[in-house]
Amino acid sequence: MTRKAVVLLSGGLDSATVLAMAKDDGFVCHAISFRYGQRHGVELQSARKVAEAAGCESHRIVDVDLRAFGGSALTDDGIAVPRGRDHDAMSTSEIPVTYVPARNTLFLSYALALAEVLDARDIFVGANAIDYSGYPDCRPEYLQAFEDMANLATKMGVEATTPEQRVRIQAPIVKMTKADIIREGTRLGVDYAMTWSCYDPQPSPEGARACGGCDSCIIRKKGFVDAGIADPTRYV
Repeated sequence: MTRKAVVLLSGGLDSATVLAMAKDDGFVCHAISFRYGQRHGVELQSARKVAEAAGCESHRIVDVDLRAFGGSALTDDGIAVPRGRDHDAMSTSEIPVTYVPARNTLFLSYALALAEVLDARDIFVGANAIDYSGYPDCRPEYLQAFEDMANLATKMGVEATTPEQRVRIQAPIVKMTKADIIREGTRLGVDYAMTWSCYDPQPSPEGARACGGCDSCIIRKKGFVDAGIADPTRYV
C-alpha cells in the first residue's frame, strides 16, 4: 500500500533532512512551500532544488501574504534582523523578532488541507525545540495540540476508525541537536549545499551569500562544527 506524506519544505537544512527521513521511511512525498512575504526568495529557490533532487511526487509553492501584517523581522522591512547574538542570548525565554506570528499554524493548516485532498495521513514538519531561536510554534506540545485539532476538524480525522487512519504530525527532528540533524541528513545523502538557512542574504557577484551573523547562520555554522562535517554554505 502506498503511503503518502505532505512535507513542509522551506528550503532550509531542517526541512531538507525531514524530507529525506520521510522518503527513507517509505513515504511518497508531496512537498509544500510558501511565498509568504519573506525578505528574499533564495530559500524558495533552494526548496525547488531540494524537492527535485529528492524526487518528490509533487511540489507546490503557495502564496500567503504575511507581509500585510508585518510584526516580524522576516516580513517587515522596518524591523532589523538581529546579528551577532551568542547562544546564551538565543536560549533565553524571550521570543526573538524573527518569529513570524502564527506562521507554523498557517503553514500546517495549508498542509492539512492538501493532505486531506491527497488522502495523506502524515504531515512532516522540520520543527526543532533544541537548537532553535525560541519560537513557540516549534515545541512538541504545540505540534501535539495541532494534531489533536486536525483529527477533530477534518473529514478523514472524524471518520477514522483505526489509529492508522488518523492524521499524524510527524516532527522527527524535534528533539535532535543541529549536529545530529546534519549527521542524519548526511547519512541519508542530503546535499546541504542546496539548502538555505540565512534570514538576511547579502548580494555578491557570484549570487546571494549567507550573512553569517543572523541567528540562523550562527546555529547552522555551529551545527556543522559540532557534527565534524564541512559546511558547504557560501558566507560573506
